[in-house]
Amino acid sequence: MEGASVSVFVTVQKIYYPLLCIMGIPANLFTFYMICFRKCGMSNTAIVYLSCLAIVDTFYLVWVILLDLTLTFWTVQPFWHSYPWCGILGFLQYGSLYSSSWIVVVFTIERYLVLRSTASKQNFSQTWDTKMFCTAIVLLSHLVSVPMGWINIVTPVNITVDGENMTLPRCRYRNHTYSTVIVWIATFLSGGIPIVLVIIFNYLIGYHLCRASNLFTKEERRIMYGRNTRGTLKRTILILGTVSVAFVVLSLPRFVTYCILRTRYNDESFNRNDYSIPINIAGDVANMLQNLNSTTNFLLYCMVSRRFRQELVHAITCKAKARELSTLLNHTTMKVFSVVNHKASLSSSQVTVVLTSLKQTK
Repeated sequence: MEGASVSVFVTVQKIYYPLLCIMGIPANLFTFYMICFRKCGMSNTAIVYLSCLAIVDTFYLVWVILLDLTLTFWTVQPFWHSYPWCGILGFLQYGSLYSSSWIVVVFTIERYLVLRSTASKQNFSQTWDTKMFCTAIVLLSHLVSVPMGWINIVTPVNITVDGENMTLPRCRYRNHTYSTVIVWIATFLSGGIPIVLVIIFNYLIGYHLCRASNLFTKEERRIMYGRNTRGTLKRTILILGTVSVAFVVLSLPRFVTYCILRTRYNDESFNRNDYSIPINIAGDVANMLQNLNSTTNFLLYCMVSRRFRQELVHAITCKAKARELSTLLNHTTMKVFSVVNHKASLSSSQVTVVLTSLKQTK
């Protein structure tokens, strides 16, 4: 790649990552509000999974995009090029990455089990159990990511800044066997295994739905799933399918390019910042796609969920609150008038009793 093209590609990344933070963090927080506090037509378990996903994606944007990549492109010496931040940041980044990936996996498996078994539907319909599952996923993800804090080390490096040679501490990869093993395990835990599981269980969900549509009539399926939950189930599966497809499409390129970099180009002398090598460009583009995965859920919900779009419009225009206030005022007014009319009816129906022919008794 020529020098001008390299400069353009670096400039694109310098703009792309701050823009991703500016748009992604508020979008995820607003998505959390919409899912938790608005009636978007989702099941109770879907609300828990998707709200948890919005939170961990927000942390991923903070740790990876804001504090790591944005500072890398815009500052000479980010704060995490020092001890102990060099290890802490890696731990936090992989903890949020594991959490995001495995929440999608567990949500997909849970939807398949609900479709397949009535007993599973009763067991997994408990909101408290779902909250415990999500909490366990986040805690285990951060526990597994503890070794990621050991793969980097702070070392002095000679660099050129504005034509002047300087020696600055740098958080560099520790080139040891155990570091390579940990990175390979992390690659499969965050990308390879979740991608395979999501593909398999989404295929099983599709197969089950097609089989049910062929075996049972529309009325029988309505009786099986229930009249009230049928629409909610369809909306939840549609949202899950969209999130799963986006997860696979945006995460798979990074997994492939990372495997290539760790096999064919796993050499200490290899310059990862040399954009004249095509694999470096491919690797950075794949990273950009995977990082985009943490910001797209809000747009996906808007695309596939009519109820989500309606509640979004109501939230922006405050129509829902106005409607609730109007309903409350009307209800209160009706109660007041009903009490007044009741009192009036009582007063108008009063009876005067006159005693006559009284006799004195001894």
